[in-house]
Amino acid sequence: MDIVSALFSGILQVMIFLAPALIGFAATVILLKFLPFGKLLLGADRGRKFAVGSEVNIGKPTGVGFYFALVIAVTAVAFLYNELPVLFFMILSVIAMITGFLDDRAKNPWNEYVKGALDFVIALIGALIAVIYLPNEIIIGLTGTVVSIPAPLYYILAVLLICVSINATNATDGVDGLSGTLTVMTFLAFMFMSVINGTSTHASITICQAVVGSVCAYLIFNYNPSKMLMGDAGSRSLGLLIAVYAMYVRMPVAYLIICLPFLIDGGLSIMKITIGRLTRKKVIILKNTLTPIHDHLKKRMGFSVKKTMFTIVIAGLIVDALYIGITIFIHRM
Repeated sequence: MDIVSALFSGILQVMIFLAPALIGFAATVILLKFLPFGKLLLGADRGRKFAVGSEVNIGKPTGVGFYFALVIAVTAVAFLYNELPVLFFMILSVIAMITGFLDDRAKNPWNEYVKGALDFVIALIGALIAVIYLPNEIIIGLTGTVVSIPAPLYYILAVLLICVSINATNATDGVDGLSGTLTVMTFLAFMFMSVINGTSTHASITICQAVVGSVCAYLIFNYNPSKMLMGDAGSRSLGLLIAVYAMYVRMPVAYLIICLPFLIDGGLSIMKITIGRLTRKKVIILKNTLTPIHDHLKKRMGFSVKKTMFTIVIAGLIVDALYIGITIFIHRM
């Protein structure tokens, strides 16, 4: 009986510890299985004008990020109701979701300048929350070195990080399972790095669990061939959460490594478009490369959807594994 009791107690403790992930997963599965008020709430995918193979998604329910973004926010706040920065960041993630959701629901896509302006306002608010509630002493993940950044500079860099993360995550969301899988990998990598560097807290682990549990549930329905799409409602909310989580665990610089798949796949696309427009197409970078990179892999390299997804994901796993492994080695020296 003692062995049985100890086993039962151990299982119970694990379930309590994993409660945010389990609740997030279960709630999201139920919502996406039945899509309550789906006909009234959700839009139908219109396809993307310049996205390779996007025609196969036309008509699929889009904007289901509405459901899992709410689950993430409610779960995190329910477990961390006394953490003001978490509350404010989760409210902001819902606002980011709503701006994307309204675009998903619109008959015609919103003007990119309008979406950019909304992202910028959200970034201004998110950076202000970070400056007020988070330490401006960041950690260089590889070495554990503490670097103090003046508040005004921290604010500017935080705005830039949030804008980049929202748009890079959004641009990457063009292949079944890709953006969701990269998001799960990103949060787990940041969590492991925060444990190694001693910046991990109960709150940071809870947030990671809520996101990973909910997004894993979404991936059940989004794995190729997908049944539904997160839309801008999901990608913009997740992009924001990735950026603020990097700041929350005090390792925003690590975004450049951990989120390299987002930066290469989606970020290069944003850079190419931005430079082209600012120079009135007098300067075009990556002339012979389709962006996002997943389009190049599909059209120019002839990769299938699954091969494209796994190629980028495996590359990301290698980068994360090397980064975490080298960090552990350096910290033990």
